[in-house]
Amino acid sequence: MRKRRKRQEARPLYRAKIAANLALMTKTILTFGDSNTHGTPPMHDFGRHPRHLRRWPVVMAEALGCTVIEEGLPGRLAAGHADTTMGPEMNGQLGLRIALASHGPIDLLTIMLGTNDLKLDHGKTATQIAASVAGLIKIAQNADIQAKHDGFDILLICPPPILEEGTFAGDFAGQSAVSEALPAAYAFVANARGTWFLDAGAHITSSPTDGIHFDAAAHEVLGQAVAAEIGRRESGGS
Repeated sequence: MRKRRKRQEARPLYRAKIAANLALMTKTILTFGDSNTHGTPPMHDFGRHPRHLRRWPVVMAEALGCTVIEEGLPGRLAAGHADTTMGPEMNGQLGLRIALASHGPIDLLTIMLGTNDLKLDHGKTATQIAASVAGLIKIAQNADIQAKHDGFDILLICPPPILEEGTFAGDFAGQSAVSEALPAAYAFVANARGTWFLDAGAHITSSPTDGIHFDAAAHEVLGQAVAAEIGRRESGGS
């Protein structure tokens, strides 16, 4: 009798998980980010490098069975201004407005930005970068934008700390300590703005080849970690 009762008690939870999985298969996720969402591999020089075929948004979508819209632009900032060398199109605040106006409806938005804001010539603190991320979330939570998409959730992903070595060491000199302070700052923003949060640095590390990009194995791990977090949230986890 006890075994039968336990099976009966477990059925509602099992059915809830099945329903959550089926719901995910019909969802559209917009992944908004920079070169690490685009899939740029670790760069041993400043030449052109074909992006990973199995970048983390692709791995995530495969694991969830959902539709993914990839909006990864190499060099993109979280901040609402131009990059000093790469131009005005790196303005992440404007880029997000364009992406949300171009696509839809979406069910979930992931944001992973902040690495390029760490560049030495921007001189940003962790608090300033987190404030830019808060601005991105505020844009996405705008009532008119939410209404256009019939409402969507937001997953804020903090990029892993940079390494001051390899190809881009000079561009990010002295900034590793700032990057290590980002997870706490991002978690605070996520809590304040009521979004989901994932610390990528708890799962992967940047490649020592250039100090900022992810190798193929890291993309696989991150894609699975993002999928697991979304699945957990959709199943009612907090």
